[in-house]
Amino acid sequence: MGWFMQFLGGVYIIMPKISPFKILCAIGLLAIFSSTISKNPALPLLVTHIGGDQMAVGFIAGMSALTGILFSFPAGYLSDRIGRYRMLLMSGCVFATAPFFYLFVTDVWQIAIIRFYHGLATAIFGPVAMACVADLYQGSRGEKMGWFSTATLLGRFSAPALGGIILAFSATQDTYGFTTLYLVCGAAGLGALSAMVLLPKNNEDSPVPQIKKNNEGLRKGIKTLVSDSGIMMTCGVEAAILFSYGIFETFLPLRGLKIGLSTWEIGICISSQIITIAVSKPVLGRFSDRHGRPLQIIWGTIIAGGCMLMLAFSFSFLTLLASSILLGVSISIVTSASAAHIADLSKAGNHGAAMGMLGSIMDIGHTVGPIVGGVLAVSFSLTHSFLSGAAMLMISAFSFIYLHKTKI
Repeated sequence: MGWFMQFLGGVYIIMPKISPFKILCAIGLLAIFSSTISKNPALPLLVTHIGGDQMAVGFIAGMSALTGILFSFPAGYLSDRIGRYRMLLMSGCVFATAPFFYLFVTDVWQIAIIRFYHGLATAIFGPVAMACVADLYQGSRGEKMGWFSTATLLGRFSAPALGGIILAFSATQDTYGFTTLYLVCGAAGLGALSAMVLLPKNNEDSPVPQIKKNNEGLRKGIKTLVSDSGIMMTCGVEAAILFSYGIFETFLPLRGLKIGLSTWEIGICISSQIITIAVSKPVLGRFSDRHGRPLQIIWGTIIAGGCMLMLAFSFSFLTLLASSILLGVSISIVTSASAAHIADLSKAGNHGAAMGMLGSIMDIGHTVGPIVGGVLAVSFSLTHSFLSGAAMLMISAFSFIYLHKTKI
């Protein structure tokens, strides 16, 4: 292992040299852990604790998604203009400060503002970090993006469990454990910011290779991306995946209860899917590097559509579990190739804008899915909610085939 000198706090500290990619993965784990533990399961409990109703819970939960829709593309675009490192530090400052504001809330509107601010962190970090990976790697781009996604999934998976434990064992009559939880959340955010400082800058080892100045204006940058049917259709497939995943994570518990499953059986179905995605993404990303991405995206989307059909008509624990795991595999098949495919199609100086466009469209799909699913569930049945996800996936798959003129 190599060593290097890092200037921190006015002194030089000798530290082991770690690859920029590994640092990015560590940042991703800490950042997404911090973001997730702030809302799951704490956020609905905090809102109701200070007097909010279910409508307030839903409104506040949507604030961070709204931030992602509005700011992912501008953040990625700015990273092409002023550099990835500056934008990463900007997101790190939000990760490190936002959690502590929760400690002082006394009204619902304050939480809404904090959630909007906190959402800026992931809206900036997601596309910029993925653009960093796209800059660093070409031949192994899919595999490396898969490993980075796995790191973030570890943070996303561990946060709710630890959050629940903290709330259960540190609750008092006055705080209900929220103080301890948001201090832990803040510590993780500070850890992410500290790790960002360790990223090398402006040299051959930088995760932000020097990019020729991009003179495209924001409007022209949007026009360039929107006019590329390959990029937009791939973003559309990702939106369909997130549309369906939003339906899955929102309505699977209700589906499970309806067919007589216990809460622990429902938890196993959800956890098994997340674990499946985390384990399979690097492998499937490597597969896309070696065998091409379009066919992988097509087949993964079609399989995901079949899984949503299975979920619509599952009436036992085993069929629901099998459908959940297979859906996790299909999501990995698509997402391990789609982001890399968009990076392949975009210019080196536009990776940030391309990843930002992907992030914004994905957030739209993830936001709209549960809304459409809820309307269909109320108007017809839960079965129709899952069928809408299947239909969206099949439409996007065959649209992708048509636009790419790809034979299955």
